[in-house]
Amino acid sequence: MQGQFNTADTHKYSVILPTYNERKNLPVIVWLLANTFEENGLAWEIIVVDDASPDGTQEIANQLAKVYGEDKVVLKPRAGKLGLGTAYIHGLNFVTGDFVIIMDADFSHHPKFIPQFIRLQKAHNLDIVTGTRYRSTSTPYLADATPGGVHGWDLKRKLVSRGANFLASTVLNPGISDLTGSFRLYRLPVLRHIISETVSKGYVFQMEMMVRARALGYTVGEVPITFVDRIFGESKLGADEIVSYGKGVWTLFTTV
Repeated sequence: MQGQFNTADTHKYSVILPTYNERKNLPVIVWLLANTFEENGLAWEIIVVDDASPDGTQEIANQLAKVYGEDKVVLKPRAGKLGLGTAYIHGLNFVTGDFVIIMDADFSHHPKFIPQFIRLQKAHNLDIVTGTRYRSTSTPYLADATPGGVHGWDLKRKLVSRGANFLASTVLNPGISDLTGSFRLYRLPVLRHIISETVSKGYVFQMEMMVRARALGYTVGEVPITFVDRIFGESKLGADEIVSYGKGVWTLFTTV
């Protein structure tokens, strides 16, 4: 499917980047994203959805808009910490691309994998491409994919992630190896549709997105990624999120 944008790719890729206290991380992740898109001849924009960070993240975003252009880095702040799902909904109000990339701003997701996401999407006309930490090859097959993995997590965090994915995969059987990941490429209308159907918040939100996508008949591909624990700042995953995840799996099992 051809897009409408005046680049070799003809599509435009909008990154929705939710932030909270990412002052140190934001300049580098934006630089990496800009380089990745420019080197691959892609039209792009970054929508920074900041939840009233007290560390000056918004000031940094405004400075980056001056460096890269206000059409490239777009700050759309909110009044407080309102949750990941609503951050995407908020960001969707401002995207001008026809594909949307969601990812973390803390270097957990390296932009170098984005060209692989795009190649897999194009090769198979997919609706969604998601990064996976738990496969050694892409599905469908992509020649230059390398095995996925996780770096920087202790044993407890690895067990929590593996356990969460095993539980959801066993109970819900969506055919996707990494349900809790948050590095994905969507067709814009597909993302709008899935989000409109999704009711969960927090850690379970990403899982429900994939389960809903499968239930709605959308095509999903997976690209192995290397996930690196955040360099600056603290993880936002706590015991309450883990309990909520278990409840979310049961809710989806009984309703979807």
